[in-house]
Amino acid sequence: MSSNAKEIAVGGQAFLALVLLLGFLYGGRELTARAASSDYLVIATFNRVDGLLVGAPVRLAGIQIGTVDGQVLDVYYRAVTTLKIDADVKLPTDTSVAIHTDGLFGTKYVVLEPGGDEEFMGDGDEINFTQDAVIVAELLELIIAQGKAKRKRQTSQE
Repeated sequence: MSSNAKEIAVGGQAFLALVLLLGFLYGGRELTARAASSDYLVIATFNRVDGLLVGAPVRLAGIQIGTVDGQVLDVYYRAVTTLKIDADVKLPTDTSVAIHTDGLFGTKYVVLEPGGDEEFMGDGDEINFTQDAVIVAELLELIIAQGKAKRKRQTSQE
């Protein structure tokens, strides 16, 4: 075997070893994170979640304590949203949830407001007090319509 062929063989083996090592490290990290994670899931049902995406932050007192884990429609065409909450955050059973917008045209996120109950939610529990997303375009249309109505009243009184 020539030295050129030996160099190619050794280089190919080194490359294969590197690819296997990176694959093992990447796959192992995901398994480790999943095994170490003891987050719990809670369910919230909304009439509309316009613009809320899977992976969006879930915040409590302005601090991110989880993410939106999934969204599906129920038989009544409402959005059933699954929230993944950090294990060290205990939510009272009377917690409420709302969808807010980051700025005027920013991304949507979920805000939790804890209640005063002494019992805490567990994995798979449902939040009963929900507030739907506010649609900025509809809000602007309402403001414009009210302004036009006020102007019309003022001109008719003159």
